[in-house]
Amino acid sequence: MNLLQRIDRWGETHHPRWLDVIRVLLGVFLFYKGVVFIQNIDVLKSVINENPVLTVMSFWLAHYIVFAHLAGGVLIIFGLLTRVAILANIPILIGAIFFVHTSTGLFNVHGEAGLSILVLLLLLFFLVEGSGPISFDEYMRRHPA
Repeated sequence: MNLLQRIDRWGETHHPRWLDVIRVLLGVFLFYKGVVFIQNIDVLKSVINENPVLTVMSFWLAHYIVFAHLAGGVLIIFGLLTRVAILANIPILIGAIFFVHTSTGLFNVHGEAGLSILVLLLLLFFLVEGSGPISFDEYMRRHPA
């Protein structure tokens, strides 16, 4: 059994049900941020354009951020492919920590980098912990096709 399988097995056996509520709230928050980014896509592109290395990719990067938050949020809410959704969102949150205090205020909705750090830590936690007993992942494990 390799390391990832052992982590997955540990996450399955040590997951209290109340953590599923935290997972759902994390998914709702990511989905909400995706909607905010859609409403402010031009501001998001301008924030990306502030970094000269990312200017060429601003269109694609902005749409990746929106898609990862929307689709990832829904997947995390339902507990379906949770780890894949989390892996898609971790790089975004790492970037958000560096852009939190921009002059545009796009990432300043809640005022502090602490929220981005908290979300990143929750993503890392659920990457290890898994989706939990109340999830589509668990249902699919118990009822193979």
